[in-house]
Amino acid sequence: MSNPSSQRAGDGSPQHSPHPAPIRDASQQDGAARTAADGTARRTSVARRRRSRWTQGDLALIAVFAALLAASVAVPGIPVGAFGVPITLQTLAVTLCGLVLGFGRGTAAVGLYVLLGLVGLPIFSGFRAGPAVLAGPSGGYIVGFVLGAAAIGLLTPMALRRRAKAVWLFGAAVAGILVIHGCGVLGFLAKGMGPGLAIATDAAYFPGDLLKAILAVIIALSLHRAFPDILRRRRR
Repeated sequence: MSNPSSQRAGDGSPQHSPHPAPIRDASQQDGAARTAADGTARRTSVARRRRSRWTQGDLALIAVFAALLAASVAVPGIPVGAFGVPITLQTLAVTLCGLVLGFGRGTAAVGLYVLLGLVGLPIFSGFRAGPAVLAGPSGGYIVGFVLGAAAIGLLTPMALRRRAKAVWLFGAAVAGILVIHGCGVLGFLAKGMGPGLAIATDAAYFPGDLLKAILAVIIALSLHRAFPDILRRRRR
């Protein structure tokens, strides 16, 4: 009597392998993993776009610090040097913008101030206004205000992560002041002043700016203690 199992195996009927089902399951798992990864990537992209937008609070801080910078010219300046560029409180306000608001908002606040002055508001030193100011002896310093605030704001988050915050914030402020003074020297050179005289003229402003940097660090530390999240951008 023949073995039934051998008859079934030899009757020529197709044999079904148990392997395709696991292969389909693996492909389905791969597809689900890709779908989940795509969803995560989309959510990350949306979150980044939201973080890149300024909130109403950010815009308010930019406006407040731009107004503070404009108000700083109300204190009469002291003319110094061959061109009579005055010593003002503007450097103090610019330094505060970078130390308190950081790179993006600090640069925007100083940029807004410069833009308003160029379009006609009398908010530059001596209550001057208009594009012609950039062609004057103070033009280099005005450009330097924007670049200096950017440099300070770029270094501030790193300084605040250090234990000796005051020392590192002062270093960030000095770095920004050096940028401002470098632009000022370039402005003097553009006006036809010799390199030696340009550096010597600019050096007269440096001691006062160092004192203003110390004051700016004291104020900034007080603000960061009172408002620990002021440097952080809030999400919508």
